[in-house]
Amino acid sequence: MQIVLISGLSGSGKSVALNVLEDAGYYVVDNLPATLLPQLVTNLRGAGYRRVAVAVDVRSGMSIAALPGEVERLRGMIADVRFIFLDARDDTLIARFSETRRRHPLAEDNVTLAEAIAREREALDPIARLGYRMDTSDTQANTLRAWIKDYMQLEATDGLTLLFQSFGFKYGIPVDADLVFDVRCLPNPHYDPKLRPLTGKDQPVIDFLERIPEVGRMAEDIRVFVANWLPAYIRDNRSYLTVAIGCTGGQHRSVYFAEWLAKAFGDNVRVMVRHRASARRSRDGQSAS
Repeated sequence: MQIVLISGLSGSGKSVALNVLEDAGYYVVDNLPATLLPQLVTNLRGAGYRRVAVAVDVRSGMSIAALPGEVERLRGMIADVRFIFLDARDDTLIARFSETRRRHPLAEDNVTLAEAIAREREALDPIARLGYRMDTSDTQANTLRAWIKDYMQLEATDGLTLLFQSFGFKYGIPVDADLVFDVRCLPNPHYDPKLRPLTGKDQPVIDFLERIPEVGRMAEDIRVFVANWLPAYIRDNRSYLTVAIGCTGGQHRSVYFAEWLAKAFGDNVRVMVRHRASARRSRDGQSAS
């Protein structure tokens, strides 16, 4: 089991770090009292969780003072315990709170933002030495995401799902598509009466399409394009990249391409496949009945 503890000053980027880990498959708990850490780990380990990220900071009140002792207890229970402490200069934190207009957790009617930050820094000073310290001053969210991924040695594709989606142009282009490819220029199995009731997942349709050289060339061209640009979308910290492939009705050619591309990328990235026209036909059929 691996436990990642996130702490640090308010406004330093803890929520960004937690989101990176959650997207990478970690079970995430935010704002947990430090004294509950051993109980949480025991329960989650019993439930089968293997990667857990927990944020502990001044929002939990006086229990934050117990964190050093609880971390030592955790290290006696779990071999892989990591601690990330996020910090930033006072001027950076003040600017971030001003931009977001959020209230500092230690702010009171008679306490300024600068005084609240000073109090928090003093309370967290013993905790900052527990693990790896990151200074996020003058750092954009995307940069911090990259730092967290590098420190945790997360695979580049952790957190990104590549969705291949077939659709029919006669129903309209999906609004959630990031990339759209049109395969209507290829021969249509619809005009073969034996193939008309089938879909691009059926072997007779697959055999029909794979006998056509242009089909293989277009499939490979799309694969190369997506493969070449996928790293750029990953660096942009996308959670999903939706590649839509359209034919006339969304039944034969586009379905074949979506399935073929999913297999081509399946060993390198998390992949999903959706067939919009098939879902539409199923829904319409249920409505008709």
